[in-house]
Amino acid sequence: MAQLAHHVFFTLTDSSEASVQSLIDAANKYLDGHDGVASFAVGRRCEDLVRDVNDQDFHVSLHVVFESRAAHDAYQVHPRHLQFIEEQKGNWTTARIFDSNLE
Repeated sequence: MAQLAHHVFFTLTDSSEASVQSLIDAANKYLDGHDGVASFAVGRRCEDLVRDVNDQDFHVSLHVVFESRAAHDAYQVHPRHLQFIEEQKGNWTTARIFDSNLE
């Protein structure tokens, strides 16, 4: 069964340290520890890596690898995931989501 990688890149309405930390704290509180999560990480953009190939258009990134598509699908409708969205959606202007089947 293939793992599924779920990567989200958030561009915040306010790029202050408080807003960045708020999103990181909420992700750690609501998005980590779900059934079927093989790997979880969240953090801020590495601002000193500035190369032509580096996308600078985000403030916080979330990386969750699920054991299966079913685990991902259950996470999407889980009350803790929905609570994260409800509490934080005003904190971002854009959430770019990249999902991949891992081989």
